[in-house]
Amino acid sequence: MTDFEVHAPSGMEHPIQPLPQLEQVELQAFLDWLSTYGADAQGGVTRLLYDQAWCEAQHALAAKMQEKGLAPEFDQSGNLYGTLPGTGAGKGTGMEEAPIVTGSHIDTVVHGGKYDGAYGVAAGVLALAYLQTQFGAPKRTLQVVSLCEEEGSRFPFAYWGSRSITEVTRLEEVQHLKDQEGITLAEAMRDAGFGLDCKYRPAAKKYGAFIELHIEQGQVLERLGHSIGIVTDIVGQKRFSITVSGEANHAGTTPMSWRKDALAGAAEMITVVRSIALEAGEPLVATVGRVTVDPGVGNVVASRAVFSLDIRHIRQESIDRCWQQLLQEFSRIAAEQQLGLNWEEHLSVTPIPMNEQITSDIRDICEMEQLSYMHMPSGAGHDSQIFQKACPTAMIFVPSQDGISHNPLEYTAEEDLMNGFRVLVQLLYKYGYGS
Repeated sequence: MTDFEVHAPSGMEHPIQPLPQLEQVELQAFLDWLSTYGADAQGGVTRLLYDQAWCEAQHALAAKMQEKGLAPEFDQSGNLYGTLPGTGAGKGTGMEEAPIVTGSHIDTVVHGGKYDGAYGVAAGVLALAYLQTQFGAPKRTLQVVSLCEEEGSRFPFAYWGSRSITEVTRLEEVQHLKDQEGITLAEAMRDAGFGLDCKYRPAAKKYGAFIELHIEQGQVLERLGHSIGIVTDIVGQKRFSITVSGEANHAGTTPMSWRKDALAGAAEMITVVRSIALEAGEPLVATVGRVTVDPGVGNVVASRAVFSLDIRHIRQESIDRCWQQLLQEFSRIAAEQQLGLNWEEHLSVTPIPMNEQITSDIRDICEMEQLSYMHMPSGAGHDSQIFQKACPTAMIFVPSQDGISHNPLEYTAEEDLMNGFRVLVQLLYKYGYGS
């Protein structure tokens, strides 16, 4: 990763200043328009990677970018870029080959909301259009990207958009993955007009920096009364399936002390998950969200119980320590109750810190704009964690009402949307129009 440094425009004591006519930007209307693509009967939005609603939304966005004065372009994976070309002030330094990029994703979970991901895309399009209208062409090329996928809702794989751009993952590695209908990723991509044989350029691309504006998807900003969250880190994660094996037997004739009850053992283990996480303290979280039981009959002692385990923290050593403590306790419980114990790790993601210079600039902008802010980790995964390994990256959060997300009730007030937008515009102005 190269160093990232941006200077103020010549003749200015400070690159941050109030910008005119921001209140005229119709950000909420843009989000309402985008939510019509994939609107479902439950009042939510369903846009899955390469499905019809997703395709229609991406192509409608391309038309909207062009309407707003940006040059739209797809890549082979289906990522969509809107470019505001620079004047070449950075020629010879590599700056002209490394644009400053903002954006997010427009794919959703099933019956999702209208803000997750889409907010960062809509804000990026309108931010670049606003800057061009007010200040003309930037010195350094600015881009907005509508990433083709982040959620992992259709195929058992997430962050395909950012992974394909950064070459963390190549199509050959995942093209065989199938959705619930047996359609492979490669087939779905081809049917949507993308893939290695399509007319678009390869996905791999170099960024000078990536800035993602996003709803928090949690309650912290709202409950603490802050307008902006400056993300310091994106948490690492470990996910497991824990299998507890016992012996099925008659519920009426098997004495309690003779039982090998897999569900009873699993229940005690799940209680331990909560107690160890509470003892570790914030920001560590550990969650059991799914339990399945065999044979699942009310009058039979359970022979098998499987539960999920999700551990998250901003420090890898804390995740590893929590897992080792839990594994020790699970093993103790299994031995005491004469139960079998097995586990399978499904996901291991390293915590990612955000770029310190960009987060410092975000703080300065918040103070100039008199916006209440706080530094905070992101407890959810985002494309920014993929980009940070390839280029300087930062995230800006705005509040989510009641912390609800991945739900038709997902909502962020227009004032909060505009506060985040103001910060993004100032940041892009500083980096795009600085000398």
